[in-house]
Amino acid sequence: MKIAVNGGHCPGKDNGAEGICTREADICRRLMEKTAGYLSAAGCEVICVQENELADIVAQSDQFGADLFLSIHCNAADNPAAHGTEIYFASAEGMRLAIAVQKQLTLSLGTANRGVKDGSWLYVLRNTEAIGILVETAFISNPEEEQLLTEQSDGFSRAIARGVTDYIC
Repeated sequence: MKIAVNGGHCPGKDNGAEGICTREADICRRLMEKTAGYLSAAGCEVICVQENELADIVAQSDQFGADLFLSIHCNAADNPAAHGTEIYFASAEGMRLAIAVQKQLTLSLGTANRGVKDGSWLYVLRNTEAIGILVETAFISNPEEEQLLTEQSDGFSRAIARGVTDYIC
């Protein structure tokens, strides 16, 4: 199984959302690398992609011949009380993958289940040849969840990888 793991945003070019003391691009890089490590250990062939241009992200995934595409992000909202995990998909198989990953994230980390949602409007999901999902792990704009993202990056990565292996098996 070939898997492209995309860390959302690109440090120094598009840092994404910002919390009190962290940037989305930096958290996503750490989650991408750790998730890729777990998936590699499970026998998957993995490529990490963190680029500024969405077309470049999709092109690298497609050139690699990815079967699955995972885009990892942190959510943000004006309301600092917003919380939870949600995952976007753009196909029926993507929905199955999203459900498996969502289950592992919410059970393992105790984040609120904000559901799996149609993300066919998202460029990376609409344009990849792979079965794809975009994971909004938790809200970087919520101080408690920002701390969780920082202190439990290994837990988030393990849960994402477990959800993928649940889907594969």
